[in-house]
Amino acid sequence: MSFSPTWSRRAFLHRSALLAAGTLLAGCAAGRARRPAADWLLYVGTYGPAEQDNLFLYRLHPETGEMTRLAGFGGGFKPGFLTLSADARHLYAVNASLDFQGRSTGAVRAFAVDGASGGLRLLNEQPSEGAGPCYVSLLPDGRGALLANYFGGTISALPIRADGTLAPAAAVDQHQGAGPHKNQDKAHAHCIFPDPAGRFALAVDLGNDQVLSYRLTADDKLLQLPPQVAYQGQPGAGPRHLAFHPNGRWAYLINELNSTVTALSYEAAAGTFRELHTVPALPAGFSGPNSSADIHVAPDGRFVYASNRGHDSLVVLAVDAASGRLALVEHVSTQGKTPRNFALTPDGRLLLVANQNSGSIFSYHVDRASGRLRPTGFAATAPAPVCLRLLPDFRGR
Repeated sequence: MSFSPTWSRRAFLHRSALLAAGTLLAGCAAGRARRPAADWLLYVGTYGPAEQDNLFLYRLHPETGEMTRLAGFGGGFKPGFLTLSADARHLYAVNASLDFQGRSTGAVRAFAVDGASGGLRLLNEQPSEGAGPCYVSLLPDGRGALLANYFGGTISALPIRADGTLAPAAAVDQHQGAGPHKNQDKAHAHCIFPDPAGRFALAVDLGNDQVLSYRLTADDKLLQLPPQVAYQGQPGAGPRHLAFHPNGRWAYLINELNSTVTALSYEAAAGTFRELHTVPALPAGFSGPNSSADIHVAPDGRFVYASNRGHDSLVVLAVDAASGRLALVEHVSTQGKTPRNFALTPDGRLLLVANQNSGSIFSYHVDRASGRLRPTGFAATAPAPVCLRLLPDFRGR
């Protein structure tokens, strides 16, 4: 699908930077007429067939939650997890394959983002250095990409060149250990990303119930090996994803296998965690099969949201402002099957959830005072959607 440019990349980048100051400026504009919020571009990574478009672009209306598909792109084999560069010029997508170029590894692709349309153009691809990559993030300075490879049980760090293309991996680490659950036959790295201070990369491993921390380095290796055990979880918990509170002192871990959320205190200087407490992600009395998936903290830090696959719900948890501990607010149906990834808009007004097994994406209004969710009545479709990423769209403004 072709696009007609309607605004320049320079204008896009300039106004994207201004968006970060929007919350502060809004407070100074009390009493003045409210300016309409800008739309958002929504990228959706899927497990759709590789021979068809399987990476999609939508427009999200910030007031209503309505989503309109703009384009589809070929993302390769299972482009299930995505991340965007800080300057919005590049998008990176894992290909969750078990073999690539005759090796037991998946791959990761780099795309250029068209500043006028949001369209994607493939730049290059590299081995992820482990089978079944499921997560990609970027270093704070944009020098490299961090990958978690689920079936391989490895993490890797790939340098990013000045043109946004990926270089071969500069560091690879094989995780060790197993847990008591049937899905913990070996290590299964599930996510990796830099901490808020930019000192450590934190890797969550579902297979050995650990969070590992790697010191970030200024040299070409990107990561210092070996890592340290930053947190040892409960045997059989199966930690999957980790989300930090805006204060950088607390973090919240979603445990896939025992369907719980663990609140943690973070020691930034050491790159280690201390457990505060653990709460259920499921309602009392539910006894069906479930595996929890994703977790996010509201932009103002007052609430934590997590997804349940099986119960097919989002759990809303209130954060105690003094201690960081959690209390249940509600469970809300995701209106579909197997909610995997979900996303909050940066202003905290909307939440979007991807239901992998029903091919649906639903939007919700967020009550920022109570944390509660209310369906907007709008939905979009995509083949097996598993990851959502947002980018500001200022076209026509």
